[in-house]
Amino acid sequence: MNIQELHTVFLKYPSVSTDTRNINKGDIFFALKGENFNGNTYAKKALEQGASYAIVDEEEFIQNDRTILVDDCLTTLQQLANYHRKFCSAKIISLTGSNGKTTTKELINAVLSSTYKTVATKGNLNNHIGVPLTLLSITPDTEFAIVEMGANHLEEIAFLCYIAQPDFGYITNFGKAHLEGFGGVDGVIKGKSELYEYLIKQDKSIFLNADDPIQLNKLKSYTRKYGFSTENSSYYKIEFLGAQPFVRLKFDDTEATSNLIGSYNFHNCCAAVIMGKYFNVDVPKIKQSIENYTPKNNRSQIIENLDHYIILDAYNANPTSMKAALENFNTLDRVNKITILGDMFELGNSAEEEHQTVVQITEQMNFDQVMFVGENFYRTKTALKKFKNFDKLKQYLTEHSVPKKSTILIKGSRGMALERVLDHI
Repeated sequence: MNIQELHTVFLKYPSVSTDTRNINKGDIFFALKGENFNGNTYAKKALEQGASYAIVDEEEFIQNDRTILVDDCLTTLQQLANYHRKFCSAKIISLTGSNGKTTTKELINAVLSSTYKTVATKGNLNNHIGVPLTLLSITPDTEFAIVEMGANHLEEIAFLCYIAQPDFGYITNFGKAHLEGFGGVDGVIKGKSELYEYLIKQDKSIFLNADDPIQLNKLKSYTRKYGFSTENSSYYKIEFLGAQPFVRLKFDDTEATSNLIGSYNFHNCCAAVIMGKYFNVDVPKIKQSIENYTPKNNRSQIIENLDHYIILDAYNANPTSMKAALENFNTLDRVNKITILGDMFELGNSAEEEHQTVVQITEQMNFDQVMFVGENFYRTKTALKKFKNFDKLKQYLTEHSVPKKSTILIKGSRGMALERVLDHI
């Protein structure tokens, strides 16, 4: 069965699943493989649970005429997504960057969905599997698809662009993330800029943060760009009004107060504003969309109860985002400030240096308590409290209760799962 024929089947059953734990009736199941599993072994179960078809790439797992044999399930999923993307009329907005991708994507979707029919990447499903799944969620009436693209090595963004073929693009920033895979900051810049390279080659429109000298320099000779700035009069002006603790901004003589903490979220809001303006969303709707968006999934969440005021930012961490979070926390006008910081992952040979730098930054700030957790932080040189693993931190918190009415920043990489701290403070 070729891709065109498979797409005809997909139009009849326009829902895809790669996991038998969440199969819905009528789904087309793709038997993907991973390091520790072979999806082909679940094809029979998928059909029994109501899947319309199962796509397999090993002949021995053919069950009946509802099983479709292909050369490679992942490649077929990607080809089907690319075919469907070209079949539909929706405009594709792709975004990548080192920090803030998911929050920015959610803000853009909030703004555009106030006026248009949109779909957007669910959560952070932004890789070679997640991007195809997002594209396959586009329906005939979808006007915009906001597609988040993640990468931890060179040529990955270029490949995702090949699949999604975006009409518009935005890069949040270039920071110290996935240094191990990219081989350093220069590699990060080169890898993320693959989105620019695709859009320029295709003569498509680019949104940019004109306050970022890297973006400004890379796009200085490109004409199809639309940017925002706090100072540069050549671009749409957005004013930063502060973040105590929530980001406030002003555009078109309109002030908006978000539910996002930290000045580092200002540019994420700006990206949503600039796209709303470009696509003719009414300013009152832009304001309302930004003010109504509430972060979740451990991303800069505010948890306020009778005991503490907690900033839970435990979804991810890298040197750039860690520094920004600490600087913002340091500016908050609150009492009894406590930081609990977990290891940053995927830093390769830079891990020791980058963790020590975070320690030094923290030492220069006047926090009431600091706790580092994880093997990388444990190896740093500091007089501040440090714990080799979460169990050691848990033991300490059990024996030493956190003072009431504390303001607590919790931040670390996803693998540290620092949201577990909430059960012990």
